[in-house]
Amino acid sequence: MNAINASPVRGLTQKTRCLCTDNSGAKEVEIISVFGFKSRKKMYPKAGIADLVNVVVKKGKPEMRKKVERAVVVRVRKEYRRRDGMRIAFEDNAVVLVDEKGLPKASEVKGVVAKEVAERYPKVAGLAQAVL
Repeated sequence: MNAINASPVRGLTQKTRCLCTDNSGAKEVEIISVFGFKSRKKMYPKAGIADLVNVVVKKGKPEMRKKVERAVVVRVRKEYRRRDGMRIAFEDNAVVLVDEKGLPKASEVKGVVAKEVAERYPKVAGLAQAVL
């Protein structure tokens, strides 16, 4: 996994509900685990911007509900700092569903995507309306 040009704060924990901001059929998802997260015993896994997470679909099309999927965090409400000193915070927590190779499952991503996601997952950023 590539390094990103920021000091991300891991503001999303296990059981956090996020919006699914693509047209894959899922509307709301819940984080159940974070790939590559290392911590102490009995600590909840936490995710930040551009992290790969395991999610379960809570709201959406009937064939998508209760399915476990992979997703990339594209927006977080918690403020984080970039290396140039700029501080970034978004209005909501949002994810995009991806497959095992990191390619998006949908054909469109609604809303803006953070620049750190574009560094790590260029295909996701290519489908987004804007990169901030």
